[in-house]
Amino acid sequence: MSLGLMDKPKPDLLRLREIISVLFKYKFGNIMAHAGFKTSFKINVLRSSDFKSDLDNTAPERLRLVLEELGTTFIKLGQVLSTRPDLVGKEVAEELSKLQDEVPPFNFEDVKSVIENELEGPINEFFQDFEKTPIASASIAQVHRAWLIDGTEVAVKVQRLNLEEEIKKDITLMRYLARQMDKRIKNVKYYNLPSIVDEFERVIGNEMDFTQEARNLEKFRSMFEKDPQVYAPKVYRKFSTSQVLTMEFIHGTKISEILESDIEIDRRKIAEIGTESYFKMIFLNGFFHADPHPGNIFVLENNVLCFVDFGMIGHLDHEFMDNLAELFIYTINYDIKGMVNQMMYMRLIDDSVNIEELRFDLLNLLDRYYGAQIDDIGGLINAFSMPEILIKHEIKLPKDFILLGRVITMAEDIGRKLDPTFNGIHLTQPLIKKIIKKKLSPLNILEYQTQYLFEIEHLLKDLPQTMNRLVLRLEKGKINMETDLKGLDEFSDRLETMTNRISLAVLISSVIIGSSLILQTNKGMPMPTIGFSSVGLVIFLIGSIFALVLTISIIRKGRL
Repeated sequence: MSLGLMDKPKPDLLRLREIISVLFKYKFGNIMAHAGFKTSFKINVLRSSDFKSDLDNTAPERLRLVLEELGTTFIKLGQVLSTRPDLVGKEVAEELSKLQDEVPPFNFEDVKSVIENELEGPINEFFQDFEKTPIASASIAQVHRAWLIDGTEVAVKVQRLNLEEEIKKDITLMRYLARQMDKRIKNVKYYNLPSIVDEFERVIGNEMDFTQEARNLEKFRSMFEKDPQVYAPKVYRKFSTSQVLTMEFIHGTKISEILESDIEIDRRKIAEIGTESYFKMIFLNGFFHADPHPGNIFVLENNVLCFVDFGMIGHLDHEFMDNLAELFIYTINYDIKGMVNQMMYMRLIDDSVNIEELRFDLLNLLDRYYGAQIDDIGGLINAFSMPEILIKHEIKLPKDFILLGRVITMAEDIGRKLDPTFNGIHLTQPLIKKIIKKKLSPLNILEYQTQYLFEIEHLLKDLPQTMNRLVLRLEKGKINMETDLKGLDEFSDRLETMTNRISLAVLISSVIIGSSLILQTNKGMPMPTIGFSSVGLVIFLIGSIFALVLTISIIRKGRL
């Protein structure tokens, strides 16, 4: 879902002043002053000579408070940034992960207005009963319990009224602030703030599109349709739009409620099911629920886990998913050489990397996490995403790899809270066998072969046209060939030097031998001079001069 903000609309100056005032309130005044907002908005603040004083050890907490006070759009921005420790650092990411997406509910008249506009009819035409009090309320939407005309019990997720317009305005202001800071403050250029805003616009646009969430739900259900321990609500498409999502009502207990009470439940079993389900999502399907906090996972009868809220989803490319599985296998087997080779194969690193230093750093990482408890697998992935590791070895990670680290950390943290003695590493062994079995399966190999056959078919189909174009260009003399052979200039210089030396040697030898023969031949030669032929002497002198000139020329060019 695009919010259509790339045409640079004008910022709302009243809202901008509010944002800047809140930033000053939480002691980010020096940064804002350096960005040029002090004089523009006439906000009085004591400004030190160095804005780094704003970035002390309390800065992460102050930043969280700023985002919470500024509301919906900024809370969502913080939640997105909490998944990017590679950009904001571990401390800031951890603090932003505390952001609570719980806000007071909006009134039922607005709910009714959205539903009737979206479904194009009065609310009682679609629902025989609709509870006015929401069962959950968040910054983007709230959920109500209702019953369809046929009596089916459903949960209806309704987007806040005029939310898209509000978010558009705030993103416009974010982009304006980001550009000003990126342009004026040298120290923040590393973070590429305008690109962060662009990425955030994409993420929140997808989350606001309930049609996309419905597709995510249906895909997840198809992935786990044969797994009796994992479930997701059914979607009622007839009563769903981009701003209204009607789903099956789930009767169960949230894991957040289990963690806060003494409810009798097999906590270890739930931790095992949750861990297994996430490894299946990631390494077998490449499609994973990206917001696994305890409020988004229900426990149903017979220890069935039900996932809700599919606004945030992670995707892994099929080939990258297979390669990532291999890298994971090398990692848990403590195989440093295999890890490095796999990273090179995946093109995460290039040939210029210092292999020995990389091996040393990987060894340190594994020593820190190897054999640890359940939460340390995600910790290890997050460690790969730290700026010092990425920058030092120029590791190129796909963006969803970083989201992956956060997701695994959250899922494992839930498992540890359910059962502090639980270690999920032993669960990976049977999953690894499944991964290897799938990778080496004839069907999987056939799938790759089919892709190659399609590529060959495309090549053969295009070959006649390509040959025709080539022949026409040859006929018109329009084929230009450019070669760039490494070391060719150096080879050419050496070849010229060798040729010059050979030419000089042949020339000098010829002059000496020829002149010697002529000098010894007086017969028939006029004017013999001191026993030698005058003609031979002249030729000898001329040849010597030419040899001397050639020698000087070669020496001056440095080609001897």
